[in-house]
Amino acid sequence: MKGSAAKIQMTSLDDLFGGAVTQAAGDQIQEIPLAELYPFKDHPFHVVDDEKMREMSESVAQYGVLVPGIVRLRPESGYEIVAGHRRKMACELAGKEAMPVIVREMDNDEATIIMVDSNLQRERILPSEKAFAYRMKLEAMKHQGQRTDLTSGPVGPKWSREAVSVNSPDSARQIQRFIRLTEL
Repeated sequence: MKGSAAKIQMTSLDDLFGGAVTQAAGDQIQEIPLAELYPFKDHPFHVVDDEKMREMSESVAQYGVLVPGIVRLRPESGYEIVAGHRRKMACELAGKEAMPVIVREMDNDEATIIMVDSNLQRERILPSEKAFAYRMKLEAMKHQGQRTDLTSGPVGPKWSREAVSVNSPDSARQIQRFIRLTEL
């Protein structure tokens, strides 16, 4: 038994789960000048210059941006920030000229879902910000994969409030309440 156990080869964790870097294929971190970074259209979350932002800007000044933002090319010129609005402001306050970002090609719906999901993790979010964010995400999910050559509507719960609640801190019922706030 001792001899047969020596012949067993274990698969390494790196082979099982991939290397330490977990980026999508083709993703590369680039330094983009702050002047070329524009906010997401109808971004429902407010970027506030408060004590937390000052702490963040001090950290950026000392260590740099530790997690790159996510951007996409704008048709006009420059890049639209999908995730990283607060990091951009912290860079501005820290006197930085550029910010590390990952440039991804994505449509409006994909960008909206990423933007909402990345911002819902913040500590303090106003109910109005959450309400408009959930509504934007629900609308984006409704558009994804929707065929225009069919006469019937979408089938299944893919575009329901339950689907929106999968990666969020709120229940489907609470999301429904938040979305209802946007109709007031």
